[in-house]
Amino acid sequence: MLVNTEKMIPIGKLQKELTQKLREVSETGEPLYILRNNEMAAVILSADEYEILKQAEDILEHVEIAEAMERRLKGHASSKNIPWEKIKRKHGL
Repeated sequence: MLVNTEKMIPIGKLQKELTQKLREVSETGEPLYILRNNEMAAVILSADEYEILKQAEDILEHVEIAEAMERRLKGHASSKNIPWEKIKRKHGL
C-alpha cells in the first residue's frame, strides 16, 4: 500500500488539530493516516470514501456467495429436487 507521507500525522498532533484535519479530509477526500509510536494505527476517511468501500464490500460478498452457489450446484442433479408444496405438507404448513 502506497501512503502519501504528507497525509501522515502523529496522534498527539492530531489531538491538537482535529477539527482542521477533519475539514481537510472532508474537503479533499484524501485519507489521513494516524501514527502512534511511529506506526500506522488508523486511517480517517471521508464519508463518501467510506460509503464507496462499504459498497465494494457488499459487491464482493455477493460475488463470493454466487461462487459458492456455483460450486455447490455443479454436481447437483435436479431430479433430486423436492417440491416446495411437498415440504410444506410434510411440516404442516
